[in-house]
Amino acid sequence: MTTIEMREVSKRYGTLRALDRATFSAPAGQVTAFCGPNGAGKSTALRVLTGIIRADSGSALVGGSPIEQLPEPARQVGVLLDASAFHPGRSVRETLRLGALSIGVPKGRADACLEIVGLEAAARRRVGKLSLGMRQRLGIAHALLGDPAVLVLDEPSNGLDPAGMRWLDDVLRRFADDGGSVLVSTHHLAAIEQIADRLVAVSKGRIVAETAIADIPHTARTTVSATDPKALSDALDGALIRYERRPDVLVADVDPAVVGALALRRGLVLTRLAAEAPRIDDFLTSVTDAEFEGRRA
Repeated sequence: MTTIEMREVSKRYGTLRALDRATFSAPAGQVTAFCGPNGAGKSTALRVLTGIIRADSGSALVGGSPIEQLPEPARQVGVLLDASAFHPGRSVRETLRLGALSIGVPKGRADACLEIVGLEAAARRRVGKLSLGMRQRLGIAHALLGDPAVLVLDEPSNGLDPAGMRWLDDVLRRFADDGGSVLVSTHHLAAIEQIADRLVAVSKGRIVAETAIADIPHTARTTVSATDPKALSDALDGALIRYERRPDVLVADVDPAVVGALALRRGLVLTRLAAEAPRIDDFLTSVTDAEFEGRRA
């Protein structure tokens, strides 16, 4: 079982401190979401972890060793940091077969990975002619070539349509369930919330939260609507209950039982009353700086 770890990692670019004693782990058998504002240090952390740049201090480990000390790093760690980095003039199959050759795996593995990501029909297409979503699939296929124990992915859902995002969820979930370690840097918080086991939040180069998704504290919120929307909003206002207006519903900052009791007292006919699921971005807003993209006005 292979775990990803960063221990007290710091990195500066001139006067900019990109990472400040960053410490976190991504255990085997779990999907870890790595989230934070733009410029928070996510990309720097992934580049340190994958050996692209060196940390000023601290250590980044895969299975207890720096990636450059692994005997076959490309067959132990699958990496997707930039889906646009492949040569645009090569075909999809050629790109994967060259990748397989470079890390010493049979070319048949390239065809197997094509099938995993659903690109068999595009095997002869030039990379430069692919959509962003198809390039993402190609990048994931490339990361899987060595049948690694670890996946490190930067924004892998960019450009994917809803069906593609469900497919990606299935791939990452199966990989983790088979004992692999998955570290995903992403801004698609609602999507990763469905499959992530853990969350690591970074802000201004510091790790500000590391927690199981199930342990994230949240404020009770209720989605509610009524046959008389104005009477419902007047009732919430009169009870000094804060709420947010959304199309066709209100979202109140209290438990459903409180809203239901209020509606009963006021004689309101409710057409919807449901607890709203906790949101990762609400939690991230509370622990990171205001520039986090998920923050709402």
